Order: sequence, then structure tokens, then C-alpha cells
Amino acid sequence: MLSVRAVHLRTMESSGLLSALLFITLFIFICSGQLSPDQSAEEGRNPDITIEAMEELLGRFQDNLPSTEKRAIPKCLVGSRCAMRLGPRWGPLCECSRGTYCNSILLKCI
Repeated sequence: MLSVRAVHLRTMESSGLLSALLFITLFIFICSGQLSPDQSAEEGRNPDITIEAMEELLGRFQDNLPSTEKRAIPKCLVGSRCAMRLGPRWGPLCECSRGTYCNSILLKCI
């Protein structure tokens, strides 16, 4: 009976240590993303530097954006020709407006 109690006490001690270790790990994980008061006050003083850096980055990436006008397919009116047949293949000339579709036999927006 005494050995069973000793095993039970050891199990309780190990579960208590495991719980404490889990609590400490959780506390460190939660606090790792928070800034100290010195760091947050320092960041609050220099918003102009942050704004300038963001404008510089946006300026760099704005020049490299692809032109959507070159890639966009123009819209077709209802009843207008929307595709062209070249033998067994057919290619779109324009995109039918909302609520219509390009008929594959007539090649017109219906």
C-alpha cells in the first residue's frame, strides 16, 4: 500500500511540474509579442519615418505593376459578335456583358 502511495505522489508531483512548465511556456509565448514601454514610446515618436518608408516601398512597387488595360478583354454589347471561328478553333473577340453569354453557334452575345 505504501508503494502505491509513493507512486501516486510521484505522479502528482510530475503532473504539477508539467502543469507549471506548461503555464510558464504559455506565459512566455503570450508575452513574446508584446513591446516594452520604452519600445512603444519610441515608435510613437517617429511616425514620419514609418510613413516615408511606406511611401518609398509603394513607389517602388507601383512602377512594376502590370498594365491591366493591355490584358483586359473589352466588353461586348448584346447581339454583337463575341468570337471568331478559325477552322476547328475559335477565339474570343470580346467578353459578353453580365447576364449574357457567347453562343458557340452564332458567335454572338445572347
